[in-house]
Amino acid sequence: MNDRPGLRERKKANTRAAIRKATYRLAAEHGWDAATTDRIAEAAEVSPSTVARYFPVREDILLTDENDDLLEARLRARPAAEEPLESLRAVVVEAVGTALAEEPAETLLRARLMVQIPAVRARLTETTAATGRRLARAIADRTGRDADDLEVRIFTAAVLGALREATVHWAEHGRTDDLVALLNRTVDTLKTGLTST
Repeated sequence: MNDRPGLRERKKANTRAAIRKATYRLAAEHGWDAATTDRIAEAAEVSPSTVARYFPVREDILLTDENDDLLEARLRARPAAEEPLESLRAVVVEAVGTALAEEPAETLLRARLMVQIPAVRARLTETTAATGRRLARAIADRTGRDADDLEVRIFTAAVLGALREATVHWAEHGRTDDLVALLNRTVDTLKTGLTST
């Protein structure tokens, strides 16, 4: 059995990657405002309509990727007896660690733009919510609850929101700290609560 994507899927993935690469290059060299759809299209050697078709919201070029499927699959593959908070910690920390290792410049640029550009930060909130809805389904299945269960939604949104806030903190403070350590510290805080210093 061949699990390799077909030619059409590979071409789509290559187009998305070219658009993303062109966007990061333009934003790094000229700033986010200069990374217009027309300039992105020219740099990626596609039409502006192709850019809009793949990324209807320009900020999504920075913030979305194909990792939601992988995150959900990895969450579902965690040990059944593991606490949901530890399962979420494991999959998110692994994803962030991989991004930092494989795409350090892009990860740092995305963090900088997230702090500097209100539209990017606002869109991050929306995309995090969408990811949360997917992961909530996996959490619901693991806990025997319904995906629309209030507690499942609150739990998943709270964890992802806290991890997003840790990333914003990292970006606001020069991106010099160990982000993975900050994310682990965030989960520890969720587990133990806030104590007096």
